[in-house]
This record gives sequence, C-alpha cells and structure tokens, in this order.
Amino acid sequence: MINLGEKCAVFGVFGKGLDVARLSFFGLFALQHRGQESSGIATSNGDTLTMHKGMGLVSQIFNDDILKGLKGHIAVGHNRYSTTGGSKVKHAQPMLAAGSSKVQKVVYEDPNPSLNESVALASGPDDGAIALVHNGNLPSTKDLENFLRGKGIDPAEFSDSRMMVEAIAARMREGADLPTAIKDVLPLFTGAFSILVMSQDKLIAVRDQCGIRPLALARLNGGYVVASETCAFAPIGAKFEREINAGEMVIIDGDGIHSEQVLTPNPKLDIFEFVYFARPDSELLVKSVYEMRKECGVQLAKEYPIEADVVIPVPETAIPAGIGYSRSTGIPMEAGLTKNRYIHRTFITPEQHVREQGVKAKLTPIPEVIRGKRVVVMDDSIVRGTTSRQIVAMLFEAGAKEVHFLVSSPPVKFPDFYGIDTPKQTELIAATKSVEQIRQYLGATSLRFLSYNGMIKATGISDEQFSTSAFTGIYPIDIRERAKEIRYQ
Repeated sequence: MINLGEKCAVFGVFGKGLDVARLSFFGLFALQHRGQESSGIATSNGDTLTMHKGMGLVSQIFNDDILKGLKGHIAVGHNRYSTTGGSKVKHAQPMLAAGSSKVQKVVYEDPNPSLNESVALASGPDDGAIALVHNGNLPSTKDLENFLRGKGIDPAEFSDSRMMVEAIAARMREGADLPTAIKDVLPLFTGAFSILVMSQDKLIAVRDQCGIRPLALARLNGGYVVASETCAFAPIGAKFEREINAGEMVIIDGDGIHSEQVLTPNPKLDIFEFVYFARPDSELLVKSVYEMRKECGVQLAKEYPIEADVVIPVPETAIPAGIGYSRSTGIPMEAGLTKNRYIHRTFITPEQHVREQGVKAKLTPIPEVIRGKRVVVMDDSIVRGTTSRQIVAMLFEAGAKEVHFLVSSPPVKFPDFYGIDTPKQTELIAATKSVEQIRQYLGATSLRFLSYNGMIKATGISDEQFSTSAFTGIYPIDIRERAKEIRYQ
C-alpha cells in the first residue's frame, strides 16, 4: 500500500444529444483513484462555458441540480491530487481562460467559496473561452513563465496547468485559432502532459512526445469520449477505440474527428501506471493491467520461492501479484488484511490518538488467518517505508510466526517529476539504505524486491517503451534545473 499522490485524471465528452455533464460525473467517479483532492467539470453549449469545481471527492462536489445546470454537448472533467501549486481550490481544474477580449467572466457566489467555485464564461461564437484539464507535471516552467511575462501576464501564483491555459489563450487573443494556438505553445510545455482543451465548439486532446501519462479514445452513440484510463469507458457504455499516441493532437468538432502528429514521438509510458496507479480493469499498451500485476507475482515466485503457510496481499493493488505468487508456489492466499474502503481524503483533522494509529485506521489484520503462521505479505512498492514497517508490526502483533515481505516492483530510488507526488530522493528509503538495512528497519523476517528484468518481463513489452525513472533515474523528458536534486550512487 504505497503512499504516493495519484497523478490526476482527465475526462472529456463530445456528442450532440449526450448528457455530457452526467457522463463526465460517472467517468470521473471511475477515475477517482487517480486523485481525491478536488474535482471539476466544465461544459459548452456552443455559446457559453459553464463550470463547477470544488475540493473533495466527485460524489461530494456534484449533485443532480449541479449536473442539470451544466448544459451542453461538450465537457471536460478532472480529478486532482496536488502536484504543483498546493491544496487550494484555485488550483482545482478545469482551468478557464479568455482567448478573446469579448469574453465576459461571471463568478457565481457559493455558500462556501473556500470549498467550491461555480464559474460561467459567457462568450460569443468567436472561439474565445477555453477550459483545460491536465494530467502530468512540468518539472520546469521557466519557458512558460518567460512567455507569459512577455505578454504582460504575471504567473507568480499560477500552477503549471494555469500557465498552460493562459499561454494558449494569449496566442488566441493575438488571432490564432485554438488548434494553432496549442501547437504554437507546445514547445513551452517542458514536461509530461496529457491534456484536454475545450472551446465552445471543439474538444482537443494532446499527449506529450513520450506519452508519459496515459490517454485513450472511445466512441459513444455517435460521439466521442477521451479518458486517462480505459476503465472509465465501460460504466458509461463507451466502446474503446484506441490510445491517443505520444505527440498526437486529436481534434473533435462538428465535422468529426481529426488527428495530427504535432510532436516527434518517443513513446515512454510511465511503468508505474502498470505497477500501481492504473485500475486493474484498465488496459495500457493493449495489455491488461491486472494480468501484468499477476505476472509480477509469478516472476517473484521464480526469483524468491519462500517456505510459508499463507500469502497475504496488501489491498488493493497488490492482490493480483499475490494471486500470481500463490498459484505459482502453491501457498494458499488469504485476505488477512481488511481495508476500510471508505477511507478517502478528508478535510477533518484526525484526533491525535487516531492520527498516531496511522495505517491501522485503513487496514485491520484478521488474527484467525495470521496467528501461528509463516506469512508472506505482498505489496506493490516501498517508498518511505513507514507504512510497510507498520504492516509488519501489525502482522506480528496478530500472531504471525514469520513475516516475509515481498515487493512486486524494484526498489524506488529516484523521485518522479512527471506528475506523481513523490517525496524528495533523501526520503526514499531505497535511495539511502541497502535491502538488508531496509529489512532491519521494517522488522521483517526477510525482504525481497522483484528484479527490474522481472518487472519488464511481466509486461511482455520492451523496456524501451517505458519511462522507468523511479527505478533507474533515467528521465526521458529533460527535467532541466530539477536535475540538481538527483544523486546517483
């Protein structure tokens, strides 16, 4: 059970006669695992862009009345976990901007403006108002900042996503149409991005040249849906069409769908999508996430067969690897740790005693499964090691005779700069300690990580197709000034 901030989710719909706001709600609901800090939806009816966004979960922010007020045939939606800019509603997405001096902005007061914000951008048919949602992160924004200052815009309080939409709008105010404006400023987006941009009459999807963050296209009743993961399609009855390619721009409007390769492709999907972030019922690179994770368990069984009585995966993401390990070794698997499924991001500070309980508020051991047993506990990764240490202690307290800790990925030694809220490198336990030192810190009987080659083999894809920066320190998109934060042993 890793403690990383998910990378955010984007969702978009285009289709006459579709209830785009309601479809976006259920799409974002399916993508809730990618961000629990804030959520928002913007729609267009051809004249006006209307938006509602707020802090919290999708189900906390939207209700029937709000969705009925989001009218139109185009929508973009977003779930956010803070990567840059901090935890404030002004950094929640979608981000709106005026691409024309004719755009009028109307802010509707909310009973609690610190938590929710409703905004309408009234605009004529001159393609002036735009909304942007972004999955990813720009480790360097110097080029964007310089561009915006040159246009008389102060970016001091902007997140990277706000800078992106303001840069596009600035080019539109100079006369460029939306697709041209996006292409003009793409060289300033120095990092990872899967973005959706909506105007009054267009929905545009763009992916960075490496395709670090996933993005997929589907069809629905004559319309189109774009989402961070394929798991968002089935709940709304959309049929998966294909992944949007690295460096590709897809334009959807009244004339249909058009595609253009706007950046030279160098496909490098973040392998952490397979390891942890994506939902198991999603597909990436035409591969099942569930099957890959199960195969990680199979590879671990080949590399580290252990004499034990029970395999206990840490819910939820380690369950497929636990199944693979159990089937390969013949050691029975049990649900020895129960997860409180309703623990999500909350704005209520826990009472001190509860806060000290840490992981015990989320996971509860079942002593009947554990007592007197030699336990193999399976997890997807170890970051700081604090949660893993608590899990080991919890299992011993529940009566385990031995606790063998297996990890279905290699040691995480390098921070992420492409949209995962990772700690600094000095806080990554594998960056400062050997495997034996980590084992001692955890208090485990033994500790084993899946090898790099085993992880790659589990995907069935060449490692040339992946960004493996968390494990190797090789960053396929230049991280520029952030490189000074990295130390190689």
